[in-house]
Amino acid sequence: MSRSELNQHGAAKRATIEDVAREAGVSRALVSLVLRGSPKVSEQKRDAVATAIAALDYRPSNAARSLASGRTQTVGVLLDDLANPWFVELLDGMQNIFREQNLRMVLGDPRYLARPGESPVSAFMELRVDGLVIAGDFNPDEDLTRATLHTPAVVAGTRAFDLPAADRVTNDDAAGARMAVEHLIGLGHSDIAFLTAPTGSAAVRADAYRDTMTRHGLQDYIRVIATDLSEHSGFEAMSRLIESGLPPSAVFAANDILAVGALSAADEHGISVPAQLSLVGYDNTYLAGIRHVSLTTVDPVSRDVGIRAAEFLLARIADPSLPPRTDVLVPRLVVRNTTAPPAHT
Repeated sequence: MSRSELNQHGAAKRATIEDVAREAGVSRALVSLVLRGSPKVSEQKRDAVATAIAALDYRPSNAARSLASGRTQTVGVLLDDLANPWFVELLDGMQNIFREQNLRMVLGDPRYLARPGESPVSAFMELRVDGLVIAGDFNPDEDLTRATLHTPAVVAGTRAFDLPAADRVTNDDAAGARMAVEHLIGLGHSDIAFLTAPTGSAAVRADAYRDTMTRHGLQDYIRVIATDLSEHSGFEAMSRLIESGLPPSAVFAANDILAVGALSAADEHGISVPAQLSLVGYDNTYLAGIRHVSLTTVDPVSRDVGIRAAEFLLARIADPSLPPRTDVLVPRLVVRNTTAPPAHT
């Protein structure tokens, strides 16, 4: 049979394992051994099967393999915002580990996964994923909690909610926020505002900002500005601060996207950064490293979080009875070109 052979509907017929065996002149069982990477097959037979697979464009059936093994070789990754570049490093770290185990990641954003009235985790349960990664800030519903009781799971990037049966890997948000505020205070700033949001991680960073300001006797300068973590809300919040007539000399933002919005607002209002305004973000996304942005930011070691989360999940898949574990990684401050001593010093 050739790959050009058509079925009754005129479409190219999908090759089967029997077709591969016939083309290679071997048994179906031997083709299965080759597909599983068995060392019991001679090089000659292995090459014959490989040639037949290429000639027929054969692709093994995931459904059939799942029935045989009880595994789908997939991991569902539930992300709270696909537009946030913070996830790039996290996913890269996880992918490297999962790839070594021949696991595929299936990504999903709650806004696109769920049907009306349905939990976003339902799609992953229908796919019968081998494990779940819950990445970012969520309000866990009953379905998500129940899913993690029956499916190995790890929460990556936050400690803002509790899933009792899941492992957890995150950076130390409080320590990272303290680093940012201490950096600005060390430069001589006292009037430091914070752009935040009502999400779990941002709330932790806001508390650390307040504590650090108070510890340095700067409680009278505390200003916490609510946003929705978008670039537009960062622009609007910074514009309001500037137009108030009493702008701060420095701003710490709960993520890099907010900080980029604040940077755009400063530019539009003729405020020089860092000569007249210092800016610090959080996440050390690729946005922060863009040359004309060059944002000072907190690096939450997202790739390391991803690697550790993948390792935790693989261990839980291998042994679901393991007690839940938590690993908190230490962030670091990356100083670039958006921070400097205030103009009056």
